[in-house]
Amino acid sequence: MTFVHSFAPIANAGANRLILGSMPGKASLQAQQYYAHKRNAFWPIMQELFNVDTDLEYEKRCSLLMQNGVAVWDVLKTCSRSSSLDSDIVESSIVTNNFVNFFSQYSKISVIFFNGAKAEQSFSRYVLPKLETKQQNIKRIKLLSTSPANAGKNFDEKLRNWQKVKNAVC
Repeated sequence: MTFVHSFAPIANAGANRLILGSMPGKASLQAQQYYAHKRNAFWPIMQELFNVDTDLEYEKRCSLLMQNGVAVWDVLKTCSRSSSLDSDIVESSIVTNNFVNFFSQYSKISVIFFNGAKAEQSFSRYVLPKLETKQQNIKRIKLLSTSPANAGKNFDEKLRNWQKVKNAVC
């Protein structure tokens, strides 16, 4: 069992959309970059939606996301798990990030997108009850996971589903 910590958010004052994962996987933790696994569809989808070239350095990709009003973070701040799989997260070990402060700091966020079911479930269970009423009312949308573990959906299916991020009225 490994105790893991998430990263600081990718966000700026212009953020109006928030994409939430559950917890970075091993490849991301080693690289200290969101969605670093070479088979994760996140960055290729961002390339299709926002012209964020996957060949750019990580910092530049993050900057381009922020220029498009997109923030990225994880629901969990820390947890224990034995692999990169969300199903291996030990529920009793979960500590969430501070979303009351986050939404106060980034008050333009009008929609939250969840990168998969575990992010949505963890947010609903552990975060939502702690939020202020206005924050609880931010629109929430679950998307297909971009993880390579979500092999039941191909890239085109994931991309079609993720069009919601680009088309969101913010």
